[in-house]
Amino acid sequence: MKMRSFRKEDVKGKKVLLRVDFNVPLKDGKVTDTTRIEAHMKTLEALLGSGAKVALASHLGRPKGKRVPEMSLSLVAPEAEKLYGVPVVFCDECVGPKVKEAMASLPKGSVLVLENLRFHAEEQENDRTFAENLAAPFDVFVMDAFSASHRADASTNGITEFLPSFSG
Repeated sequence: MKMRSFRKEDVKGKKVLLRVDFNVPLKDGKVTDTTRIEAHMKTLEALLGSGAKVALASHLGRPKGKRVPEMSLSLVAPEAEKLYGVPVVFCDECVGPKVKEAMASLPKGSVLVLENLRFHAEEQENDRTFAENLAAPFDVFVMDAFSASHRADASTNGITEFLPSFSG
């Protein structure tokens, strides 16, 4: 999958799904190493600076298609807010009407963190319908999770069929 880097005009005023790698170590529900969260700062700043509304999508651990509270990205969202210095809103879904509603009501300059993609088995199956549903609320896809780019998942590969796609 070959993608070019986004330009300001590609994302200005658009709803952007940014695929990040928040697969971070946790201890007692707290992030113990923020390196992977910090890795996306430059891309996020560029998107927000271009006037984009941004949602962050990631996996965390290996929940095998089940909701596992200890692997919820709600545990990572506060750390992202602290590091990025912008308000972060958490959505307890990654597909469906809740995501669309959360994007519609997202305050300017805020960032939406979606729930763990791997709570859906279809993510790792690169399920076409799941990828289409993941893409539905957005105008543009930006791949910034290069550590996960070798995976043929719905959020790294399948989604590119449904949205203009760029690298971060």
